[in-house]
Amino acid sequence: MTDARLRRGRGSLAGSFFVQGVTFALLVTRIPAIQDQYGISDGLLPAFLAAVPILAGVASVATEKVVARVGPAVVLRWAQPFVLLALLAVGLGSQLWHAAIALGLFGIAVGSLDASMNMLGVSLQRAYGRSIMLGFHASYSLGGIAGASLAWVGAHWHLSLFVSYLPVVAVLLPAAFVGSRWYVAGGDSGAVEAGDGKGSGVVFKVLLPLCLVMTFAYIGDSTVSNWSAKYLQDVLHSSEELATVPYNAYMVTTLLGRAVGDFGVRRFGAVVVVRVGAVLAALGFAVVAAAPGAWAGIAGFTVLGLGLSVIVPQTFAAAGRLFPGASDAAVARLNVFNYVGFLVGSPLVGALGDAWSYRGAMLVPMVLVLVTVVYATSFGAREARYGGGHEQPRTVDVG
Repeated sequence: MTDARLRRGRGSLAGSFFVQGVTFALLVTRIPAIQDQYGISDGLLPAFLAAVPILAGVASVATEKVVARVGPAVVLRWAQPFVLLALLAVGLGSQLWHAAIALGLFGIAVGSLDASMNMLGVSLQRAYGRSIMLGFHASYSLGGIAGASLAWVGAHWHLSLFVSYLPVVAVLLPAAFVGSRWYVAGGDSGAVEAGDGKGSGVVFKVLLPLCLVMTFAYIGDSTVSNWSAKYLQDVLHSSEELATVPYNAYMVTTLLGRAVGDFGVRRFGAVVVVRVGAVLAALGFAVVAAAPGAWAGIAGFTVLGLGLSVIVPQTFAAAGRLFPGASDAAVARLNVFNYVGFLVGSPLVGALGDAWSYRGAMLVPMVLVLVTVVYATSFGAREARYGGGHEQPRTVDVG
């Protein structure tokens, strides 16, 4: 395979991550508006939010079988437009069943999209012989910033969801189709690796601490994604316009953390970086829970992004170091706990918020992310700073 083809494949996949960042941000930052448009009660909202990761998890499992027949590039080529159209459908309806169908379709499409995007990313990383996944995730963060900014514009001008979403979909849909022409898989060795150690209880026991860290990190991330706008508007009494800012600030610091985190890993090691990230994330949750006003809450979510940004990429990197001969299998199993975290996080915060208080609910992900400090030793020895020795020189530690 030529270097030019790999470069085009890498660029087009980065574009796909960017588009998904925009799309997801447009959904989660307008949750209060979605709730108002469909008349979804506070008690029912967690069920709607939980349905998306449940269906995404089911679709992700099904996608593995589809990909075995047609390849991840084909699945991604059609899943991404489907996600964009599902987002448009969310802004189009007015009845509860409309919301249920639109969000259900969004969840199914996102599951296929997430699985196929990461499959292509891992495949390209293998072809490059060095870690390049951080660039893809940074592209997603950049898309999230763009999407949150567009959501702010929609809220500022009091645009309906459909009017807010339509021009974005009109631009991104053809862009996604054009970019899909250059999707490329780096090789087929991943299928072999994924089968190695299948059903091995020993592998899962070794991987379990990282699975817990991934779950706790995504509980924190889903708290920001699904509840930051509502928390600012309902608890801290901000405007709908200002309520779109926390997710944007969170994505900005997530991007910054991913940009500088590798230097910290090289200098201090993954264990130190992950522990510092966990402490910063916990501090962010504490600030959010105690915030006297909207801007203090935004500051807390900003610190949260900086802390959580390093945990998930380093968790994937640690899995690769633990199982250098079967890294695809380890990463695939670890990725399931992405959905577990989202599935647990949304209803957990919602239920605690209704039964107790939303301020108190923020303390639960704070405690869970602090547990990562205990499990940080699973990220390798201090010497494991640069991929554990199984990557080519001048690479970055990523997930």
